[in-house]
Amino acid sequence: MPAAETRRYRGARLQWIMAHGPMRGCAEPQLKLVLYVRQDCHLCAEMHRDLLEIGARHPFSVELVDIDTHAELVARYGHKVPVLVGADEEICHYFLDEHQLADYLSRAP
Repeated sequence: MPAAETRRYRGARLQWIMAHGPMRGCAEPQLKLVLYVRQDCHLCAEMHRDLLEIGARHPFSVELVDIDTHAELVARYGHKVPVLVGADEEICHYFLDEHQLADYLSRAP
């Protein structure tokens, strides 16, 4: 698939996930992570996909927040998205750092 089509597909997939949520009918995990994203952001879609794969094996949920809907988030994160945060602690940005995530999960209550 050409790069432009891949970006459109990933952007459309992220829009659907942001509108409908990642998984319905599942028990809600106690540990919540927040993934700050933008529409049509291929890195955001990739990180979210990777988190969903890891989340199938670990008890956490991911809330997607579009930074463009909050001026203070645009000021804070700008072009740094995607940014993964847990309990107000930045875990990683741009790409999923599985070592940082594992470290955070091992320290989480």
